Amino acid sequence: MRMRPADLLVLVGLTLGALAVHGYHPGTEDAEIYLPGVLKRLQPSLFPYNAEFFQSHASLTAFPWVMATSIRVTHLPVAIVMLAWQVVSIFAVLLASWRIARLCFQSQAAIWCAVALVASVLTIPVAGTSLYLVDPYVTSRSLSTPAALMAVASAAGGSGLRAAGWLLVTAAVHPLMAMFAGTYLVVLAAVKRCDTGLAWAMAGLPLNLFPPATPAYRRLLEIRPLHLITNWRWYEWLGVVAPLTLLTWFDRIGRERQLGPMAWLCRGLIIVQLMFSALALAIAVPGRFEQLSELQPMRSLHLLYTLMFLFIGGLIGESLLGDRPWRWALLFVPLCTGMWVAQRQLFPASMHLEWPWAASPNSWVQAFEWIRDTTPIDSCFALDPNHMAIAGEDEHGFRAIAQRSMLAEGVKDSGAATMFPALADRWAEQVDAQGGWKRFGIADFERLKRRYGVTWVVVEQPGVAGLTCPYRNSRVLVCRLDQELRN
Repeated sequence: MRMRPADLLVLVGLTLGALAVHGYHPGTEDAEIYLPGVLKRLQPSLFPYNAEFFQSHASLTAFPWVMATSIRVTHLPVAIVMLAWQVVSIFAVLLASWRIARLCFQSQAAIWCAVALVASVLTIPVAGTSLYLVDPYVTSRSLSTPAALMAVASAAGGSGLRAAGWLLVTAAVHPLMAMFAGTYLVVLAAVKRCDTGLAWAMAGLPLNLFPPATPAYRRLLEIRPLHLITNWRWYEWLGVVAPLTLLTWFDRIGRERQLGPMAWLCRGLIIVQLMFSALALAIAVPGRFEQLSELQPMRSLHLLYTLMFLFIGGLIGESLLGDRPWRWALLFVPLCTGMWVAQRQLFPASMHLEWPWAASPNSWVQAFEWIRDTTPIDSCFALDPNHMAIAGEDEHGFRAIAQRSMLAEGVKDSGAATMFPALADRWAEQVDAQGGWKRFGIADFERLKRRYGVTWVVVEQPGVAGLTCPYRNSRVLVCRLDQELRN
């Protein structure tokens, strides 16, 4: 089945609808890790201090190069190009979903309900992994997700060579996600050959591959419980068990109704997830394999969730919706409204769509933009290490927006340190140096200046007596330390 112009128009409409429902928030959450790598590639003089906290990711992926190259080629502002990539990545995910759906289902209602359901739940949480199906901002997952789905579509269509090619694309932009997708493709091949022994043998990873966990790294695991599955809440565990139960049911339905490769795809997902869940449980054993937590094995659920929602949508469209518009509205209007409301609650102090050309109402973003436009490029900043978790900050990243160096912070830099344990000691030292931030006085800021070369600080209102603050708004002040502090 070739894509018709009408199909293309529907995909474009679903893409724009998904953007409207799920919002767009550049510079938030994980964009704090990925966007600075793009910015530094464009302007190497940026971030002269502590760049390791994002460069460790950037050095392992072609994502910064792809983004920077597209910016240089188009001669467009960074913000405009990143918005364009967000739209393209959503479209690519839906296109790959359409390719898989048309192999599994015959009716147009089933195919389009599968794609529409994926579009409607892009920002649904994936159990306890701290992932969405598609982020409301651009990261390397924005490229790896459609590439991995294209690899699955190619494998389901019988083209192993194309599947391998798409897997290489996935590996180029996100090696970890490529590991999950590659494992899935190998398991699918083993299942097709009825060689389940080969599939399960893949679980035998060399557990001594990584160096032992240091005390600083164990501390990181304590403050980031998502990396150990035994710390997950009951409903996050349900997010593992329920999908496996559904996929077992879909496997039977696929065989009974002869729904193309659906049963085969479900069986492969079940095996892969059991393998990585077993690895996650082994890692969670205290004092034995904690160093392997940087593999984040439960993030294998990301691909599983995407395909699971695709299958759910296809079966609903085939069995319940058909060609009855009111039934489609009854399903998708409440669902999309609920997803929109959920996103508004996550970013209450920001616009739902943070357009590059619109002024932000968020006081923190306003301060970060002033810093970007006003302060010297070699400035070093310190601010509350937990500022991204403060109510009203809406998890906007300082480096991603202000484009200046900063001391290690406790939200996203801790995630980088769990992925790259060599950063753990440096992270712990700098976060400890900022401990008790809300009680800091002039002597504390002077200590940061002497020890780390901090030249500016961002503090909340009403500020700290003795600081010179050339910028202030209703929430925060930006204060200079590159002169004698007044006690």
